[in-house]
Order: sequence, then structure tokens, then C-alpha cells
Amino acid sequence: MANNSSLASRAVLMYDEWIKAADPRVGDWLLMSSPVPHTMIIASYIYFVTTLGPRIMENRKPFDLKKPMIVYNLSIVGLSLYLIYEFLMSGWANGYSYQCDLVDYSNSPLAIRMARACWLYYFSKFIEMLDTIFFVLRKKNSQVSFLHVYHHSIMPFTWWFGVKFAAGGLGTFHALLNSIVHVIMYSYYALAALGPAYQKYLWWKKYMTTIQLIQFVMVTAHIGQFFLMKDCPYQFPIFLYVIGLYGLIFLVLFLNFYYHAYTKGKRLPKVQAQNGSGPHKKQQ
Repeated sequence: MANNSSLASRAVLMYDEWIKAADPRVGDWLLMSSPVPHTMIIASYIYFVTTLGPRIMENRKPFDLKKPMIVYNLSIVGLSLYLIYEFLMSGWANGYSYQCDLVDYSNSPLAIRMARACWLYYFSKFIEMLDTIFFVLRKKNSQVSFLHVYHHSIMPFTWWFGVKFAAGGLGTFHALLNSIVHVIMYSYYALAALGPAYQKYLWWKKYMTTIQLIQFVMVTAHIGQFFLMKDCPYQFPIFLYVIGLYGLIFLVLFLNFYYHAYTKGKRLPKVQAQNGSGPHKKQQ
């Protein structure tokens, strides 16, 4: 018992020391005071989409969510456009060099604006969990893959730490890119949800995977610069390792899909593609 108590005390001390390095500006923002609430939300999401939801829907008819999905997809487009604007105006089009851009921890209007953009991007990851919940309620359980659930879980989890410790700088470039990709993706999903009459406007569906691949190449290349720089005192390099690893993993996964779906001709059934079951749906 003494050993367990000692270990617990050490863990508390380590947490206290670790949290001292947090950004004091974001401490009282929604979900930012502790990692516990958002971890509980993520755990509940995983449990619902993998276990509880399918069990509830097992003997029920799938819900008709056409109208809610149209509103949802268009809302994500609008939110993504706003995030693009905020990321650009708070740094990426207003002073950032696209090389060794450090986190500005001051209370200047520009620094606070970037921190708020980071928090909003983080919070948007919880909204995007509705992607999977819609799948479950529509009984599209085959689309609730490990990769899909993993992505929707790991993004808000890791971004809590990003906002808590490094809300700005070169670690936010992938958020800007991802927001741009989301405008394209969710515009496609909104049009697809409108029905067969709008299929003629979806000729660019075949380019979605290519757009995703370009995104991951750009993220990996941008983060890769850090490891080639002789002197870049970025405050929390651990986040750059995480982003770089994330970009590489998804680049490999999407290249694998591209090879099997297009090079070998194993395309997804048309109905699945129209419902957004391709890998681009998993990367949100």
C-alpha cells in the first residue's frame, strides 16, 4: 500500500510540474482546465459508436437524416471557412514565415486571436464526431472502421495538449490545411446528400483522395523542415514529432488505399462512395 501511495504522490507531483508549463491564457476556457472532461467525452463517443449505438439500432429501422445531414455538412463548410480566415489573419497570412514560427504567448490581440482559433479548431473535432453518429443512426456500420474512429478520437485528444501548451506557431499549419480540405470535402457531402438530381455536380469526387494525399505531403514537408534547421527554438518540439508521425501514418494509409482502389481498380461501390465511405471521410 505504501508503494502505491508513493507512486500516486509522485504522479501528482509530476502532473503539477507538467501543468505549470501550460499556457495561462487558456486555463479558464471551455474544456481546457483539465484533460479529464474531454477524455470522458471521447471515451463515451467510442463506446457509443462501437457498442451502444449499434446495439440500440439493431432491431430498429435506420433514421432518415437527409435534411439534418445537409444542414450539418453546410455548417461544417461555414465553420471551416471561418477557421481558414482566422488562421490566416492571426499568423499564416500576417507575419508567419512558414519556417521556424514560434508560439506567441503574449496577450497581444494577434496572439490571443491565434489561441482562440486553435481552441475553436479543437472544439470543432467534437462537432465532427457527428459523422460517425450519423453512420450508426443510419445503420451504415460498415463505415465505422477502426481508422475512422481512431481519427475522430485522436484528433481532439492530441489537440487538447496543443491548445493547452502551444496555441500557435508552426504546429498549427496542418490545422489550416485541414480546414481548407474540409471546405472541399463537406461541400461534396452536402451536394451528395441533396440526392440523385445533384450527382452531375459531383464529377470531382475522384480527386478527393488526391487532395488528401497532397495535404499529408504538405504537412510532412512543412514539419520536416524543423529537423533540418540548425536553430529553431520551438517551445514544445514533442508536438512537431506527433504531427510529423501523424502525417506520415496517414500518407501511407491513403497511398495504400489509392493503390488498391485506383491502380488495381478495386473501386468502392458507387452507393458507398455517395455516402462518403471513402478514406477521405475518415480524415476529418
